[in-house]
Amino acid sequence: MTTQCVNPVLELCFTRLAALHNHFCPRQVLGVRMGVCAAELLSIPHPQSNKRLITFVETDGCFADGVSVATGCTMGHRTMRLVDHGKVAATFVDTISGKALRCCPRPDVRVRAAALAESKSRWHAQLEAYQVMPEEDLLLVQEVAISFDLGAIVGKPGRRTACAVCGEEIINQREVVENGQPLCRSCAGDKYWTPKNGIGR
Repeated sequence: MTTQCVNPVLELCFTRLAALHNHFCPRQVLGVRMGVCAAELLSIPHPQSNKRLITFVETDGCFADGVSVATGCTMGHRTMRLVDHGKVAATFVDTISGKALRCCPRPDVRVRAAALAESKSRWHAQLEAYQVMPEEDLLLVQEVAISFDLGAIVGKPGRRTACAVCGEEIINQREVVENGQPLCRSCAGDKYWTPKNGIGR
């Protein structure tokens, strides 16, 4: 799957990634590199087998899959969240220490890749170079503070309530309380959809 010899940890991640995708791209490599880098800096075994690490990815697609393979964070386990800023970047939070690291590619990483790899195209040069570049040449890593209550994001497993307006069940403490009544976010006005032609199910 890879075009060059990489370190064994990365090679294992790339092999796992092959089970998810029928192609291999530079953004997947960046996701893996960021996930491995952050987990090691936070001293968290990877991929994790518990829910100690929570990751906020700033774009979806192949990049997020690379991060997931490297860290073990997934939407299904509620340890990966999409904060859609359209950036190939992610913030990794250690829920025990509270320490958070944000990783993104260096602004000049494509130029560095072109200088390092001899390839037929810029895309292939990035694919090859991103696998072997030293982290300090590939990534910017910054310690950050999360601007919201992480506990509120995680919520309490098993907690359920029903919306006082539509009656639909709400889980993970996502209700909004108005006049003492629990409302789902849609009924409280934060709706991303509207009924078509006023027809319900």
